[in-house]
Amino acid sequence: MANINRVILVGNLTRDPELRSTGSGLSVCTIRIAVNNRRKRGDTGEWVEEPNYFNVTTFGAQADNVARYLAKGRQVAVDGRLSWSEYEAKDGSGKRERVEVIADSVQFIGPREGGGGGGGASAGGGDWGAPAAAPEPAADIPDQWAGGGAAADDDIPF
Repeated sequence: MANINRVILVGNLTRDPELRSTGSGLSVCTIRIAVNNRRKRGDTGEWVEEPNYFNVTTFGAQADNVARYLAKGRQVAVDGRLSWSEYEAKDGSGKRERVEVIADSVQFIGPREGGGGGGGASAGGGDWGAPAAAPEPAADIPDQWAGGGAAADDDIPF
């Protein structure tokens, strides 16, 4: 049987994207998303939401677009794989481990707010109630990144 390493997450950015480049010039962008897990408490019967936090890394043109168009608070859907790594702690106290999501695809969800640079809630929060009019996407942005309106019912495959 083949191994499967696949992750699909839908959540909100907990901070603005961080863009950097490798020595060879490859763009690398990291985001952190919160995904709520809803469960019923056994003692009170009350429904509670518990957040799970995930570090997500993107590369290349996708990294550039994530850094350019996303901001804290923006909702995204991530399709990718888990990656485990081990590293030496900066303080010399030993080895550490981490698991992150390497994104194959990041889909922007929800309305764009404001005019540029991410279009989501800023560090001070934002109003996600009513959608704002979205500016036209730049001509060099592929359709999958540009967003756009809702699909017609005939376009939905189910």
